[in-house]
Amino acid sequence: MTERPDTIFALSTPPGRGGIAVFRISGPAAGEALAVLSDGQLPPPRQARLVELRRPGDRTPIDRGLVLWFPGPASFTGEDLAELQLHGGRAVVAAAAGALAVLPGLRVAEPGEFTRRAFDNQKLDLAEVEGLADLINAETEAQRRVALGQLGGGLSRVVEDWRRRLVEIAARLEAWIDFPEEDLPAGLEAAIARDLAELCTEMEPYLTADRRGERLRDGLAVTILGAPNVGKSSLLNAIARRDVAIVSDRAGTTRDVIELHLDLGGYPLTLADTAGLRAVEAEGSDEVEVEGMARARGRAETGDLRLVVFDATLDLAAQKETADLVTAKSLVVFNKLDLAPPPERSGFAATAVFAVSAKTGDGLGALLDALAERAEALLGLAGGAPLLTRLRHREALVVCVAALRRAEQAALPELRAEDLRLALRALGRITGRVGVEELLDVVFREFCIGK
Repeated sequence: MTERPDTIFALSTPPGRGGIAVFRISGPAAGEALAVLSDGQLPPPRQARLVELRRPGDRTPIDRGLVLWFPGPASFTGEDLAELQLHGGRAVVAAAAGALAVLPGLRVAEPGEFTRRAFDNQKLDLAEVEGLADLINAETEAQRRVALGQLGGGLSRVVEDWRRRLVEIAARLEAWIDFPEEDLPAGLEAAIARDLAELCTEMEPYLTADRRGERLRDGLAVTILGAPNVGKSSLLNAIARRDVAIVSDRAGTTRDVIELHLDLGGYPLTLADTAGLRAVEAEGSDEVEVEGMARARGRAETGDLRLVVFDATLDLAAQKETADLVTAKSLVVFNKLDLAPPPERSGFAATAVFAVSAKTGDGLGALLDALAERAEALLGLAGGAPLLTRLRHREALVVCVAALRRAEQAALPELRAEDLRLALRALGRITGRVGVEELLDVVFREFCIGK
């Protein structure tokens, strides 16, 4: 006999005082719980109804609010699901939670358990679950658009189309292996090879998109570099329009990496202010500053862009160590425009150069516009094709394409069939069709209670 699953409940809106508080109840006892708390009757499915909610037992009032009833499987979780929409005061929330906790068969949900049940009941696949998590965490317009597309099945449809075609190819190959003496279509081997090559041609651009989806999800990493006292922290504060970093005339004030998360033209950026770079043996350097400089160089190597900051009051020849930091992924910034004009730009002909004053704000607009253009070039959504937003998506597709390329070169049809099985298994890991148990705890851990 199948054991009856638990009925779970949780506050789905953020804790604390607010205008509205929403409780979700999902499971076989959801309807009973709703009936006990209200007037004993369930509202029509998917229609809001204003009721007075009462405690079980003594029937003292809790609040007047809206209730909704979603009989399974036509619900978010695929189970019977009820919602209570109450006033958002702390006392109301506590009273409602206490009333739900004493009802038989109900328990508080674990983090992500509502979405886990939606996955288990095939309401969402794994890529769509991740899209939902990204939509909840989206901070910029571009992140919202990509997450909403993934939640809507954009990536899943592409992967499932690949999977369907690969299953068809594998089926033809298995027929060729199992029934070699049967009257199979002429040119079967050539057709299989052609279809495999077409699949690889479609998949490989997703692996050569320069991690666009992952960058968009995490934010473009921009490292601010330069010598001590050129105004890196002042520049960060000017961009933030608030005091994010400590500013001092004393060299070496910034020891650790200070981050600023920025929405620039709808794209997410993370600006990192780093320790001033100078010769390790410079007078006054200590082990803390040395470690700070090592971290600065590390962030510069792994970052997507660099803002290399020069002091406009000094000759460029005296700032050779800073000039050595300029690469193809750099924007050159001459700071302290309020004190002196920038020196000649010779040597930076192929690099965008900007003159700014972190103190007065002069030139900051042009610099931010250029950063926004770089962000759009690296993260832009032109073309409308879904993006790989997770490292695990990329790793699974790498395994799939490698298996398909091996299959193209396989000397025996049996070896080719095994490579196709490996490719199918890798594709299935993206949407959760196969081999996902070890991934689930990591995916659902991202969710808060009540989602």
